[in-house]
Amino acid sequence: MRLTEPAGAHLDPDALVQRLAAGEKAWAATPLAERRDLLLEVMRAAHANAAEWVRIAARIKRLPTASPSVGEEWTSGPYALIGYAQALQETLDRLGRGGRVLAGYGVGEAPGGRLAVRILPHHVFDRLLLNGFQAEVWTKPGVTEEQLHDGAGLGQRTPERTGGVALVLGAGNIFSIPPLDVLYQLYADNRTVVLKLNPITDPLLGVFRTIFLPLIDRGLVEIVSGGAEVGSTLANHPGITAVHMTGSEATHDAVVWGVGDEAAAGKAAGAPRLDKPMTSELGGVCPVIVVPGEWSAADLRFQAEHVATQRLHNSGCNCVAGQIVILSSDWAQKDDFLAALRRALRAAPARPAWYPGCDARVRSARRLHPAAEAVGGTPERTLLTGLDLTDAGESAFSTEYFGPVLGVAELPGTGAEFLDAAVAAANDRLRGTLGANIIVHPATIRALGGRLRTAVADLRYGTIGVNAWTGLGFLTPRATWGAYPGHTLEDVQSGIGVVHNALLLDHTERTVLTGPFRPSPRSILHGERSISPKPPWFVTNRTAAATGRLLTGFTARPRWSALPRIFASALRG
Repeated sequence: MRLTEPAGAHLDPDALVQRLAAGEKAWAATPLAERRDLLLEVMRAAHANAAEWVRIAARIKRLPTASPSVGEEWTSGPYALIGYAQALQETLDRLGRGGRVLAGYGVGEAPGGRLAVRILPHHVFDRLLLNGFQAEVWTKPGVTEEQLHDGAGLGQRTPERTGGVALVLGAGNIFSIPPLDVLYQLYADNRTVVLKLNPITDPLLGVFRTIFLPLIDRGLVEIVSGGAEVGSTLANHPGITAVHMTGSEATHDAVVWGVGDEAAAGKAAGAPRLDKPMTSELGGVCPVIVVPGEWSAADLRFQAEHVATQRLHNSGCNCVAGQIVILSSDWAQKDDFLAALRRALRAAPARPAWYPGCDARVRSARRLHPAAEAVGGTPERTLLTGLDLTDAGESAFSTEYFGPVLGVAELPGTGAEFLDAAVAAANDRLRGTLGANIIVHPATIRALGGRLRTAVADLRYGTIGVNAWTGLGFLTPRATWGAYPGHTLEDVQSGIGVVHNALLLDHTERTVLTGPFRPSPRSILHGERSISPKPPWFVTNRTAAATGRLLTGFTARPRWSALPRIFASALRG
């Protein structure tokens, strides 16, 4: 069944929900081994259709076929979905054999009475392909190791207890998000799912239906297209028991509260229009804290490219794009870094501001900031310097630009004094809690000692990267992805709940990533234990498309014989 909303079409939500309700009953009786086999079928179909997926994605985003930026569509598209299916099927396999999900995973302590589960590197191939990168999932304070082990598996611990029919309102910017959210609802929450595509992704409807055909045939998943009215009709259908969405805070509030006077009255009365469980991932204003230190010219260039990547990946249309760089006004190399950042923004490959409304958001940012700099590269790339973190009315701290606009704010101090002040500013002044980034020289890390890990614990963000863009957390299947816990429907900010989380962990608070400060071979020459070259997600990586395609094929079928070509491509980046 295909539900669409072209002119003259008739919506039949009752039939759709009835089909998925019948599928829910079948799902409750489906053994874990069979559920795992379905994941493997989805993974194989994603691999078989990966090239077509990327071709359509590049057309939507107006990318030339030969552009290195097409690599973003490989890594944030089929690569992400295939890697997640691989990791999730491993969890199902362990549960199906009566094993413990976390057997063999390192569990240590994190500040504040938290536990930390080491999820990256996971196997030998991670140690080779992401050498020097690490990731941990941190629990909420006070969670015991016994609780952690007992909760791992979520809905798959009691597969017969299903959760009804969920509606997923799909994202329109990163094209693996809708299928990943479908799998999380089906496996973590044990619900059958209808995915309502964002109209931007309608050209991918056929690819997605082909990938999910094993689940569609069983009545476990359906994928529909249409506008806002279709989404509203389904969200409010009595047969839909839960809703998950990825998008903006404004769209979330329109779904939950309505608009205008209706929304204001509902919030005042604490009576949402949508009276069912609602989870979400909504983005925000993400900080990039640059801790002062003694950097070489090469360090300045590389980290400027790193920051430019955090802003310009996908033309800046990422919910976890770095938006506010926090610098020390006392850093002797502050001006050198800003000069390198301007060059990096200007030199990054040109690409269109493809997401709807991007031009208007850029114009608004420039209108509100008369000193805004058009830094070149593309007409939309904008740098806002001199932002005042004490200015309660500064719009750059509360408005997610969702485009190539980067702001810079300064605070006094060096070392731990600066880091603590920057963490406080990120927590208290910036809207949203999805992702935060810290860039810090290895010598400064040594000087800070345990103060750095304490600062990470103090940051109230769902994913935190230290010398690694938080976007890597999105691509790490065993990582959790979502806002810092504690938001409410009335003040949702970056959302409620998590997704991805292929280990199906309970009681989680955040994911923490670390990476090398320098790429190889400079990392080796300076004593860092990393042989990773420039990462393929950098916007300046010249072989990103080839490397992304090779990594996707490897993730679908890991094998030693594929590694030389991947390494050769990566080293040319």
